[in-house]
Amino acid sequence: MFSERTPHVGIGERVRTPKNMIRNVSYVLLALLWLGQAAAQSDPRESKLVVLERLWNEAQVNRDSASLDALVAERFINTEYDGEVSDKTKFLSDIRDPLFKPTVANIQNVKVNLFGDTAIITGVYRTKGTYQGKLYDHLGRFTDTWISDNGKWQCVASHTSLLKK
Repeated sequence: MFSERTPHVGIGERVRTPKNMIRNVSYVLLALLWLGQAAAQSDPRESKLVVLERLWNEAQVNRDSASLDALVAERFINTEYDGEVSDKTKFLSDIRDPLFKPTVANIQNVKVNLFGDTAIITGVYRTKGTYQGKLYDHLGRFTDTWISDNGKWQCVASHTSLLKK
């Protein structure tokens, strides 16, 4: 007689039956499977390139031209927001300039597009500091082109454009 009683179920409550529990566990397993497949489809080169971009920013703030030298290719071309174009030698010289004193260099909304051994990375950047004693605070977009040569990624071109305030 006791086993024939219907359990009390309030409004909005569900009866915990083996069938409901199996369904809930199935949903969780399907979600985990989907997340695992999504993670497996993500190319590990993308995260490596984002790390390299962030190391670039850190090297700029620390005026570490040796680290930047390793990140940019010999035939690197840099196009600044003001239209100035420089090669690797000029770019590294500018980083070493004692009048260049960056305090912030951050990136966000970073997107990596891979094309074989080439990657185009875009995003938004923010830099602050002083140059020749004058404050600067730049918010803009960047496009960097990276090439993998024998497994080593190097930036071959960089372009920045200021966003209108």
